[in-house]
Amino acid sequence: MLPTYVLITPARNEAKFIELTIESVVAQTVRPLRWVIVSDGSTDGTDEIVRKFTDTHDWIELLRMPERSERNFAGKVHAFNAGRARTADLAYDVIGNLDADVSFGEGHFRDLVSKFAEHPQLGVVGAPFREGSYQYDYRFTNIENVWGGCQLFRKECFESIGGYVAIPGGSIDHIAVVSARMKGWRTRTFTESVCLHHRIMETAQNGGLRAKFNYGAKDYAVGNHPLWELFRAVYQMKQRPFVIGGLALAVGYFWSMIRRVPRRVSNDLVAFTRREQMQRLSGLSDRKSLVRLAWPFKNKAIVGGGIR
Repeated sequence: MLPTYVLITPARNEAKFIELTIESVVAQTVRPLRWVIVSDGSTDGTDEIVRKFTDTHDWIELLRMPERSERNFAGKVHAFNAGRARTADLAYDVIGNLDADVSFGEGHFRDLVSKFAEHPQLGVVGAPFREGSYQYDYRFTNIENVWGGCQLFRKECFESIGGYVAIPGGSIDHIAVVSARMKGWRTRTFTESVCLHHRIMETAQNGGLRAKFNYGAKDYAVGNHPLWELFRAVYQMKQRPFVIGGLALAVGYFWSMIRRVPRRVSNDLVAFTRREQMQRLSGLSDRKSLVRLAWPFKNKAIVGGGIR
């Protein structure tokens, strides 16, 4: 028997893509018990699009939040929590965070929730994402990372980590997944299906080099090891914008380090993150993969993001 699940979608001005997301969920062979779409102060017609579907699907609910001037990830967590509160009357096994700018095949959630039944220690699951022709290559990317655009948590796991942490600067999805592993849960990306991500990441507010810089700053904020970040930056040089993108990533990280920017995560999480990263670097060294990762213009046929 498949685990039951609910979905929460914080959406702020997502009129451009949200209909694709709704159509994908409506087409699922196994639908959620309830899907709460939280309009986080949207002003672009998002609500009107959602209402077209709530009129005909009683398991979809629109929750309207007050308008706010700032846009940050803490607000997204508050919207998610408001949506989660609307599911308190339901008995479910899995809770999912779904972005409002993705689409996927009709068996997507059936396949993912089935993994919880097959593997009792799984706490978080997800699928890879693709942006145009761009997709991480999971030969070189940690399969235990779970992309935040579609994360499914076993209910007990989500409760054990205290849910998402409301950090304005972001990385809330990454922190949740690492926290789950700290608590002894397994986390896994299953590559059998793929989410299509229709907005290029970080372009809601920033783009290009600024986005890379921000990623580096986030990497520092969540405790990435400096050596890990160097390999990550060099590997990223093979992605557009070539070379300077990786440099921007490194500058973002080390500029935060020089300024001693306060971290919003615990020392225990930083230590756990660094221990995992050093173990992975050691494993890559055993497979002579560090050479492939450190030389940015080899293996051009590889599509992916490499070290994360």
